[in-house]
Amino acid sequence: MKIVTGLIEINRQGVVKVLAKNLADETVLYIKTKKAHWHVEGADFYDKHKFFELQFKQLDEIMDSVAERIRSIGHYAPATLKSYLNLTHLTESESEKNDSQGFIKELLADHERINMDLRGHIKSFIDDFHDAGSSDFITSLMITHEKMAWFLRSHLTK
Repeated sequence: MKIVTGLIEINRQGVVKVLAKNLADETVLYIKTKKAHWHVEGADFYDKHKFFELQFKQLDEIMDSVAERIRSIGHYAPATLKSYLNLTHLTESESEKNDSQGFIKELLADHERINMDLRGHIKSFIDDFHDAGSSDFITSLMITHEKMAWFLRSHLTK
């Protein structure tokens, strides 16, 4: 069925290319946050275990909304681990320690990386792709990541 969104196909493709990378970033960050939830150790275990749970639940909602945005403008969202690893800006890391401060610093850096990427596309979605809806959508994502980063930052002791 033909998709009628008011966007020409080349512009939809440009938006989807950015959103697909964002979906990969969101998925990798989700998995890293799950890891923190599962592996955190220390005197603050219970509090941080619950905190990371709240964060990965938010990320699950974000991933779903990004995939649905891609579908709503007429494309399929990437949906394999291989595609996410090829698209993501984020990196995986292995730490010898499973302390909350280490996990928080790493997750905070990832949220900040996603924020910078989203911020860099807000204007181009309007100017280059003539898609104010997707610009508004990623602005909302950016605001959510800013708040999640603030919550992470608030847990840091140094």
